[in-house]
Order: sequence, then C-alpha cells, then structure tokens
Amino acid sequence: MSKSFTGSYTVAVTPFNDDASAIDIPRLHAFLDWQLEEGVPGIIMLGTTGEFVAVTPEERRLLVEETVKRIDGRIPVLVGTMNASTAIAVQQSVEAEALGADGFMTLPPYYYTPTDDEIYRYYEAIANATSVPIMLYNNPVTSNVDMSAELVARLAKDFENVSYIKESSQDIARVRDVIELAGDDMTVYAGERVVDSFLLGAEGYVNPYGNYIPRASAGIWDLLTAGRIDEARQIDRLIHRFDAIIAEGHPTYGHQCYSKRLAQREGFPMGPVRAPLTTFDQLGAEGEERLARIGAIIDELNEYTKQIGL
Repeated sequence: MSKSFTGSYTVAVTPFNDDASAIDIPRLHAFLDWQLEEGVPGIIMLGTTGEFVAVTPEERRLLVEETVKRIDGRIPVLVGTMNASTAIAVQQSVEAEALGADGFMTLPPYYYTPTDDEIYRYYEAIANATSVPIMLYNNPVTSNVDMSAELVARLAKDFENVSYIKESSQDIARVRDVIELAGDDMTVYAGERVVDSFLLGAEGYVNPYGNYIPRASAGIWDLLTAGRIDEARQIDRLIHRFDAIIAEGHPTYGHQCYSKRLAQREGFPMGPVRAPLTTFDQLGAEGEERLARIGAIIDELNEYTKQIGL
C-alpha cells in the first residue's frame, strides 16, 4: 500500500447528460478541476451519492478511467466497489485497481443481511485479490447491515489493506469503539457528526457536501486539525441546517438529487439522477422552495468562510 488518506473527501455525484442516458465526460472534467481548485484533498467515485447502483459496467470503467486520468495523481481517487455479489465486488475492485484507483470504499454485502462470518469472507476475498487500501463503509441505514466494532477490528488485524472505515452508523460511540479495538490497524473516517468524531480520534471525513461547497467541506477538517474547533462547529451547524431541509423530502436518498442541483447552482451542471430516484424537476415547486432556503444558508456559509479566511 503506497498511499495514506487524511482530510475531508468528496463522495462525488456521477455526471450524466441532460436526459441521464450517458455519462458526460466534459462535465466530469470540469467538476474534477473545480474540486482540485477548491483544495479538496481526495475524491470518492461511485459511492451512494454517486448512484453506484445505476451505472452499467461499461460506464463504471469509463468513469474510473477518466477520473484517474484527469486527477493525474494530484489527490487520491477512491472508487466504490460494493455489490451484493462477492464475485462482482472482487471483479470491480480488481478492475478499479488496474485502472489506477488509489483505494476502494466498499459496503458489506447488502440485501441478504449477512452474518459476521459472511461479511468477513466477503472482505477477505476483496483483500486477497487486491493490494490498495480498502475503506470499509458502515452505513446500516442504506445497506441494512451494521458492522460491529469487533468485526471491524478483526478485519483490520487480519488484512493489511483493510485499513480505513467510513463510519456512518449514526452512533458516535462507534467511532471510539473502533479506535479502541482496532488501534493503529484502522483509520476512522467520519460519515457524519464530524466535529465529535474528530474529538474521538477520527482522521478524516467523507461527505456529499463537497459537491457544492467544496472549500467549506475541505476546510472544516483543516480547522479541526488546526485546533479551531469553534469555527469548525459553526460550519457544521450551517451544514446541518440545510441538511435538514434536504431530509424533509427524502431522508435517505435526497443527497443525490439535491447535490446535483446545488452543484449546478455553483456553475457545474451534472445532469439529473437516474430512475427510480426522483429528479429535481419532478419535485416541482416543492424542490424550488427548498432550493431557495438551502441557497440562503449556503450564501451565509460562504460569507462565514471568507470571514475566517478559508
């Protein structure tokens, strides 16, 4: 393993053309250039926000290849390689590594509600087939699987490249438990409650907010590591305010739709989400009303980041 990861990473939306029939490469390139310009220290493609379940194998290869080429080693590129099938998850991971990905972010096998031993064997197969770092992704809200701290520590101790976790269980104590049980074998990335997670020992943050507020999203971690906790908390409070508005309409999957529309608000159109997700246009006046409220908070956030020198 050659790379180590730290900081606040954007889990990116996948750019489609206007009717979502194809991946839009010029939009991808413009978006990635913007992420670099705004100081984002790493990017994750084909996560939950990236609609990984809605792309074809050919589109997956194209997206990974074009992202790796455009980033050109300037920041780490991680790829979501999760699948309910172990064989497909392994194949996608091997392919992503061959295309130049610096690591993977991988949910446990979903839908079947696997046992701990089944989860272990799933990650064992991926770890034995690849050499780059694997970021476990614990998100029981969407996967219906909650990996215990004991299982995470077991995986970290048994496989050298299982070395990161995005912890999104909504249980802040889990961050502490993973760190205590896994020690130096596992680096925790917060999936939520970033300030509290940092204070408990998390070393990074994975979030969708970098799709439309990349400077603030990356900067919140810089503030934390500089000891500017109160300023980081204020950014987090503002994010929480518009996050709550997004959740009003769709508490689980709203980020895909709104992240794309908010990126467009910043000058980076990314196309609509793919069915069965609800597009922003389908939200009608309801979506526009929420967008106006979110936009006002983002404007307040941008003004605050200028005041504190981000």
